[in-house]
Amino acid sequence: MRNQLVTANTLITGLFCLLMSISSWAQVKPVILVIGDSLSAEYGLPKGTGWVNLMEDQLSRSKSPWSIFNASISGETSSGGLSRLPNLLAQKKPGLVIIELGANDALRGLPVNQTEANLRKMVQMSKHSGAKVLLCGIQIPSNYGQTYTTQFKNLYPQIANQEGVELMPFFLEGVATKPELFQADRLHPNVDAQSIIFKNVWGSMAPYSNLLKKAP
Repeated sequence: MRNQLVTANTLITGLFCLLMSISSWAQVKPVILVIGDSLSAEYGLPKGTGWVNLMEDQLSRSKSPWSIFNASISGETSSGGLSRLPNLLAQKKPGLVIIELGANDALRGLPVNQTEANLRKMVQMSKHSGAKVLLCGIQIPSNYGQTYTTQFKNLYPQIANQEGVELMPFFLEGVATKPELFQADRLHPNVDAQSIIFKNVWGSMAPYSNLLKKAP
């Protein structure tokens, strides 16, 4: 009789653990990973007002099952993003990766081919993990020199075309030429600019609109 009770208790415990496991699995939301620099990390902005939060609000309003993990860090370069990406992919297992990096590479005058190689590896890593990718194009002022400026601008469509991923042509479209949309440092977009940036990113995600309506 005692053995029967032990067996019954064991079965009940096992069934409970199984149900809890299934429940936990069902509650896990698919993840959009954003890996960027200060342009995506709410630098100088009130908490919760950046474009990433606006996207999260949009997903919630549209009852999308997807959540966002913002891994952006102010001052981040493409090499820094590349070094962090493997752990982020392993831990978060994103279904979609948004890569917004390169601006700090240009500010430091790093070789374009170095930035290109880092971003390409990030795209390839993300694809290999099974994630879709949106690559955000960055453009820099012409005072960096015409050759450097042109090469930098072209590296994004080149990577996107060759790797077969979606491209957002210019992250700061509609913002870059308007001083009133920048903070006092003239480098970082202000609160008013965030809705424009959000619309830029959201519009570039149109090819993934059906994906975002359901879990992958």
